[in-house]
Formats: sequence, structure tokens, C-alpha cells
Amino acid sequence: MYKKKPFFIVFEGVEGCGKSYQSKKLFNKLKKNKIDAILTREPGGTKSSELIRNLILKDYFSKNSKEKFDKYTDTLLYLAARNEHIINKIKPALQKKKVVICDRFIDSTLAYQVYGKKVDINFINNIHKKILGDLKPNLVFVLKVSEKSSRTRLKKRKTKNRYDNFSKSFYAKAQKSFIKIAKDKKNYFILESSSNDNTLQEKIFDIVNKHLNI
Repeated sequence: MYKKKPFFIVFEGVEGCGKSYQSKKLFNKLKKNKIDAILTREPGGTKSSELIRNLILKDYFSKNSKEKFDKYTDTLLYLAARNEHIINKIKPALQKKKVVICDRFIDSTLAYQVYGKKVDINFINNIHKKILGDLKPNLVFVLKVSEKSSRTRLKKRKTKNRYDNFSKSFYAKAQKSFIKIAKDKKNYFILESSSNDNTLQEKIFDIVNKHLNI
């Protein structure tokens, strides 16, 4: 029997792993089961955070490399967007005992900014201490995808953003980072997402079901 409680679920992974698709599928399934849930994303999720998101993406497509954001400016913008998102959306929803499903969260910052761009982890950890407080995801799904499946899915995208244009080696490195972060953590689930059938969404729902007792 489902008992209403605050619950925070995060989907992580590289581009083309299907995390946005799977997070939507889970959200719809929870709604069908009359579970009070919200679906959100990072960077973004609120009006101000979406403005910051657009600023970051716009900068990436600037042709003049001299005018591009420094990696620390870039990171600060992500963290500013996260702060707005937590204060105005995630925490208020959790206080109302809703299930929050978020497409990307802090592990993306570690995988891309720390492991990928070599931003100092202490710099990020110190800011996270302030903006996260005791906020932690209850469940994290890390979706692992083959390079071929990822590439096929990215080709089908109508609109592309900065992360759809990185090199193969960057994606491979980022995926290894996500798996490294998830290793040996009880509330993390590394799931293969290369095939396009329904088994993955059923597996995800089963795991959520066990934790929420739907």
C-alpha cells in the first residue's frame, strides 16, 4: 500500500542514453497510479534556471572561441541554475510529499565538469555544501549506452544542444565517470539502455515500486 512521502529520483547518463525518455515514462506511469509526482530537469526546471540554461547553451555555439566562458564561469552558471531549481522547485515539492523525478543532477556536474573539464572538485563540493544542505536523491538511475545506440538517437534529434556535439572520447570518458560515481552505492542502479524495447522502463518501475510500495 502506497503511503505518501517525499521521494527524489534522478536519471543520469551521457547524451543519447534515453534518460529524458525514461524519466517521462516513469512520470507517466506514476501519474497513472495516482502518485503525486513532478518531472523536472537540470540545468533548468524553473523560469530563472531555464534562462541560465539558454545562456550556457548559447555560449557553447559561439563561433568566437576568445569570447567563450571560462570553465569556472560555466560551472558557476550550472550551480546558480541548480540553486534556483532546488529553492523554487525541488524542495517545495518534497515538502509537499511529492515524488520528484529529475533529468540530471549533481553527478552530471562531476562527470562533465570535474572528470571531463578538470574543474577542481573542492570548488564544486564547497558550493554544493551550501546549496544542497541535506538534500540527496533517494534513487539514482545511471543509464549505460553503447556508442552506436547513442549516435543513432542523437542523429534523430530535431533540436540539438551543446552536449550533442562532443567527441566520442568525451562521451566514453563521461560514461566511465558516471559508472565510477555509482559504484558500490546502494541507491544507485546502473542499467543497460542500448536496446529500444520496453524492458528497461519495466525494470525502472519495478525498482521504484519496491521503494515506494505502490
